[in-house]
Amino acid sequence: MSLFSVEDSFACIRFGHTSQRILVTGATGFIGQHLVRALMANGHQAVILSRNPGRAAQLFDGGVKSIGNMHELPSTYQLDIIINLAGARILGQRWTAKRKKILYQSRIDLTETVVAWIAAAQTKPRLLLSASAIGYYGIQRPGDVQATAENGPSQPIFMSQLCQDWEAAAHKASADGVAVRCMRFGVVLGRQGALPMMALPIRLGMGGKLGSGKQWFSWIHIDDLLRGIAAIASHCLQQPDAQAPIIAAYNFVAPEAVSQLRFSQIAAKILRRPCFVPTPGLPLRWLLGEQADLLLEGQRIVPQRLQAIGFDFLYPDVRSALQNILCKPSPDLAPIQS
Repeated sequence: MSLFSVEDSFACIRFGHTSQRILVTGATGFIGQHLVRALMANGHQAVILSRNPGRAAQLFDGGVKSIGNMHELPSTYQLDIIINLAGARILGQRWTAKRKKILYQSRIDLTETVVAWIAAAQTKPRLLLSASAIGYYGIQRPGDVQATAENGPSQPIFMSQLCQDWEAAAHKASADGVAVRCMRFGVVLGRQGALPMMALPIRLGMGGKLGSGKQWFSWIHIDDLLRGIAAIASHCLQQPDAQAPIIAAYNFVAPEAVSQLRFSQIAAKILRRPCFVPTPGLPLRWLLGEQADLLLEGQRIVPQRLQAIGFDFLYPDVRSALQNILCKPSPDLAPIQS
């Protein structure tokens, strides 16, 4: 049986051959909405954790169980899998001390709440899939062609430390025998999320390089991200417990990383727009502070462990991914929640 099919513009995923009860945090965000709809389409029972459970339930037409905090689930409630996606939007507001605290609490504090529920649960879920980001590896200077796999080192900067602490919070679930898989996302391309903002200047004929334009851009199509989640879950659940590692991290990026300028040039060609207007790096650094590293300093990341389990990408290159996204109408999704 295939792990993946496409239906009604959503990637439908199967975690094995039977219906699973799956808790999703961050379900009203860009990735979360696609994931929950995919789970529902394949007959899984979705439980979603949201700050506004009533609105979240309406978002999915009442087809999910929606809770406002983990305390609403008794210790006798049985979950098969937990997928932890929650986290405040990383790009946008300047990283003041207050904003950094919000970014931290929305990730680490919530993850610790989920892990505490697991510790109290009478029947433990078999698997915790917890989001992280390739920011774990810090930054890579333009001109550095070294590719980084999952064993790459972290760095002593904020975005790297945030991911390290986020993953460390998830790892604690392993003390209760739960397999933990941390998913280090690259930039997720879809008709919502970061791409519309990235494509706007190109659509206006103002596309071009940011800073040097040589910084690496590591990305993944939303459909491949969902398929990757399913592949990891299936691989983990099908392995005998004695053979499966209790903790592992996976890079969620396509095999082809490109320079920022090359990405813009390909998008501009697809949109039939020019691509020659540069954006100097210095004003971005004045405006965004250290957050500008996300735009001006790249990372060439490779999906070594996804490929090791036999995962095949539907969109392994930028051109095919952008053609799929930019040349088709948008599905009817609700506005993304920050």
